[in-house]
Amino acid sequence: MSDDLSRAAFRFAHRLRVRWVEVDMQHIVFNGHYLMYFDTAIADYWRALALPYQASMQLLQGDLYVRKATVEYHASARYDEQLEVCVRCDRIGNSSIRFVAAIFRAETLLISGELVYVFADPASQSSRPVPDGLRQILRGYEAGEPMLQVQVGSWQALGGAAGAIRTEVFVQEQQIPADLEWDEADATCLHALAVNRLGMPLATGRLLPAEEGSAKLGRMAVVAPMRGSAVGRQVLEALIAAARARGDREIVLHAQRSAIGFYRRAGFSDRGGPFEEAGIPHQEMALQL
Repeated sequence: MSDDLSRAAFRFAHRLRVRWVEVDMQHIVFNGHYLMYFDTAIADYWRALALPYQASMQLLQGDLYVRKATVEYHASARYDEQLEVCVRCDRIGNSSIRFVAAIFRAETLLISGELVYVFADPASQSSRPVPDGLRQILRGYEAGEPMLQVQVGSWQALGGAAGAIRTEVFVQEQQIPADLEWDEADATCLHALAVNRLGMPLATGRLLPAEEGSAKLGRMAVVAPMRGSAVGRQVLEALIAAARARGDREIVLHAQRSAIGFYRRAGFSDRGGPFEEAGIPHQEMALQL
């Protein structure tokens, strides 16, 4: 167990800005909101572990229940300040997991706390031993180990898992007709698949064979709970690396409007004007290799 509350002692940080609704008549954050900040950070911590929480708990046949939550106030946060809510898995017992939490304004410690969860059967809420897989993931994350693996290969090798993600995201969530989602190009494409340490597929994408040095990237999909994490970026980087390795000179793609910022941050530039594809606004983008 470590009592180090310095900013450097935490690998994980969730960043937020204090909203007006969260301050009290003293113009400082109302004391109860700090527990909400801790809880928000814990949700983001699971994304950092590459674990979509609900699906992961179902796979592990349990759930986590709060047994203890403490808050210690060192200084106050105020309206519009930018904060870092830091979380560290500090100890894993037989059935309990202890997290240390701390809230910083830059390097200044404002709030510290402790969160103790018990892994338990969801029906009876009786405690169960923390599964070895979860134990190893928590320890691995705090030790700096990678939380997912990106596999690159053929449709024959990866299509089962990749197809399930695309069905969930494009057909079920975005209501794209199935006959528009599936095509013969899958058989000749290079596919990428991100898998977490529980073996759960999280994201996919594909790279078509290049024509005159120009390759088209598409079918990028990330399961909803993992959006905003690094999962999609790692799939994209794997496909870019594969295009470079085979000598392609550029990659083009049709980005949904909501994903344009994601591709711009990866170095892609707009090409031409917006258009509709499958009833969804898109923008053609390109990356020179």
